[in-house]
Amino acid sequence: MAQILSIHPDNPNIRLIRQAVELLRDGAIIVYPTDSGYALGCHLDDKEAVTRIRQIRGLDEKHQMTLVCRDLSEIARYARVDNSKFRLLKANTPGSYTFILEATKEVPRRLQHPKRSTVGIRVPDHPVALALLEEMGEPLLSSTLILPEAHFPLTDVDEIQDYLEKSVELIIEGGAVGLDPTTVIDLTGDDPVLIRSGKGSLEPFGLEA
Repeated sequence: MAQILSIHPDNPNIRLIRQAVELLRDGAIIVYPTDSGYALGCHLDDKEAVTRIRQIRGLDEKHQMTLVCRDLSEIARYARVDNSKFRLLKANTPGSYTFILEATKEVPRRLQHPKRSTVGIRVPDHPVALALLEEMGEPLLSSTLILPEAHFPLTDVDEIQDYLEKSVELIIEGGAVGLDPTTVIDLTGDDPVLIRSGKGSLEPFGLEA
């Protein structure tokens, strides 16, 4: 049965954040709030938890998971970023974007795209998510909380509990979140390529939906 923690969305209680992180380190899957909906998260190196997230989402091994990072310095450890891409990331993080970037050797092969050696990277703009990442000291492996056959992420904690109380160990209630998922942009080439239009504006990347 999933534990429920209510954490203030603007001023997270550090004791509750530490409680959540302790569960993550023990192999838990958590539901946590971000600036673009609720997400599923687990420890980066926990293969079993990753498999369980794929089962919850109905995803196969080809679907690329996202590394949720606390800042740009953490991104640089897991993704290859040249000066122009770094400037682009700096201007648009934290924010409601997931960026597809070339993975470094720090990223386990099982978390990379099977053919392209890429990884999804995100820096969320939400105090609870950032507090979790700061306490963890490393990225969360994450996926938007969209159930199989659904078109939109789950946003109501009572509904999340109804669906997932036996599938996850912790649900963090962090106030109202948006309906739109992140905007996904591929930055592996010379020019940004739109993969999914979501909450993040396309204007900084010269793109149109």
